[in-house]
Amino acid sequence: MMFLQYALWGAWLPVTARYLSASISDGGLGFSGSQIGMILGLAGSIGAIAAPFIAGQIADRYFSTERILAFLVTTGGIVKWYTSLQTDYESWLILSILYSILYMPTLALSNSITFSHIDDQENDFPKIRVWGTIGWIAASWAFPMIWLQTDLQFQSMPPFIVGAEVPDVTARLVDALKFSGGISIIYGAFCFLLPNTPPKEDASEKLAFKKAFKLFQYSSFTILVISSLAVSIIHQIYFLQTGPFLSHIGIPDSQIGPAMTIGQFAEILTMAYLGYFLKNIGFKRVITIGIAAYCMRYAIFGTELLPVWVMIVSQAFHGFCYAFFFAAAYVYVDKIAEEDVRHSAQTVFGIIILGGGPVIGGWLSGYLQNAYTSVYRLPGPDLIVFDYSIFWYTLSAIGLVTTSIFYFSFKEQA
Repeated sequence: MMFLQYALWGAWLPVTARYLSASISDGGLGFSGSQIGMILGLAGSIGAIAAPFIAGQIADRYFSTERILAFLVTTGGIVKWYTSLQTDYESWLILSILYSILYMPTLALSNSITFSHIDDQENDFPKIRVWGTIGWIAASWAFPMIWLQTDLQFQSMPPFIVGAEVPDVTARLVDALKFSGGISIIYGAFCFLLPNTPPKEDASEKLAFKKAFKLFQYSSFTILVISSLAVSIIHQIYFLQTGPFLSHIGIPDSQIGPAMTIGQFAEILTMAYLGYFLKNIGFKRVITIGIAAYCMRYAIFGTELLPVWVMIVSQAFHGFCYAFFFAAAYVYVDKIAEEDVRHSAQTVFGIIILGGGPVIGGWLSGYLQNAYTSVYRLPGPDLIVFDYSIFWYTLSAIGLVTTSIFYFSFKEQA
């Protein structure tokens, strides 16, 4: 389940920003930074905000979770395929919003199914969730190897397996959406093989999401939410800007997806030992390390004197970013939530990390890109230069401040 859940996401997300930002003459759509922020930021936020009121409520109160999951991922796959056929901004925005409403709830639902069928959350969940990371890697590598490159060969530097690019490589990036759509439909069929996860019939509160919001009575949850908002902002910008940034420093379009999966390889290792660290150093220190990893990764991105290979390898920090922050946070939310609202508790938390954060991140990405872009008047076409260095340093500073706030404010509660 986790393999397919994240494979369908990893198939399209790493390369979409590059396709949307590339000029029409290069095979892209030529969208502006603000438009891309709306498509990949605002659209996802709407789906995350709607999630507790749609999937969470239904899964906690009315229908079996695996059947809702099957409907959402299958329908989402059809929408994603159709999106790949569009070329105008309005269609992309509307279809991306629709897709997010269908897909975003499935992230929390897949977590909820997992938590419902394991006994030791801190040890068992990371071992299952790591298959999502493997799925992301598999999809991110399979697509370019099959569709964007020829004559594959091994090399010592990441992404290790590369080949000559096909002539229309940038235009072919959009086919990643079709690849994702196919995975989604397969996933939908697989959902019917998952263990039955029925709604809680003895729930005391009719509206599950309403009761889930009562988690804010825990100061630790409130601090976690505030920190998550800041982290999810800079996390979203990573997916908006890293593809174009890697292209800027000389990484071929066909290698952007595989290069970004270095972070997922590191995530496999960190997820494997997440349970150990949670039990031995606690949620506070683990999550603090996860936030600090964002600060370090963006600081390296912003240091232009470093060689390209260091920029690429530094994405290994993503393993700590995701496993030590997001995965640990999901486990903590499930730990403090009552049994009959755990589905909705996950989706309420998802409002912050997949709702509020991305919409602000999309706006902030466009704002900073405009602020740090200089236009030089030349006899021919104007020279437009985006200062990536100060851009990444700004995000690193946000990570540093958030790390400090969380570490000095968070106190674990049972």
